[in-house]
Order: sequence, then C-alpha cells, then structure tokens
Amino acid sequence: MAGKFEVFKDKAGAFRFRLKAGNGQIILASEGYKAKPSCMNGIASVKKNATLDERFERKDTKAGNYRFNLHAGNRQIIATSESYKTEAARDNGIASVKKNAPTAAVDDQTAKA
Repeated sequence: MAGKFEVFKDKAGAFRFRLKAGNGQIILASEGYKAKPSCMNGIASVKKNATLDERFERKDTKAGNYRFNLHAGNRQIIATSESYKTEAARDNGIASVKKNAPTAAVDDQTAKA
C-alpha cells in the first residue's frame, strides 16, 4: 500500500494534512490553515521539497526524543514529524517521507459527508 496525504478539519475548524506511510502510520503533520487551498499548497510544497535532504531539520527534544521539520526553500516549516525514541527511528521517518511524499495520493476527508 502506498503512502497518502489526508486532508481534514481539526476541532477548531482549521484545515490540516498528515502524510501516512503505506502501513497507515503518520509520519508528517501540518500546521492549521484557514483556507483549504492553502492546505493543498502545503501538500504540493511537501511533495516538492521531500526529496531534498537539506530541507529536513533534525531535532532533539527536551524530553530526550527526536523529531524533524520539513522546510520550504524560504526556510518556513511546512510540516513536523511525530516524536521518535531514537535517532535511527527519526532517520527512518525522514526516509519514509522521501519515499512516500512525492507520489502520495491525496485523500480529502473534508469532501466526505
């Protein structure tokens, strides 16, 4: 099963997307957007930037975990990963984004009744 982007509305009514790997695990999540077209532009930016290693910011958390941010060319954060317990798991998450994002389908859950 291939990865996919899910577009949804959060409890506050903002549009968000998340990238899921083929196994259904969330590997990347966006900020909230006021408008759906902005959210869709965020997905396009992830697809464009996910193949460029220099766009991934690898981070350590205060709790001793690991995560990453994906940046656009202007260094703005497009999306953030889940928290990982090891550096290796974080790096596997980055590899999964690189593999899944460029060709991932979009599942627009806001269009469903």
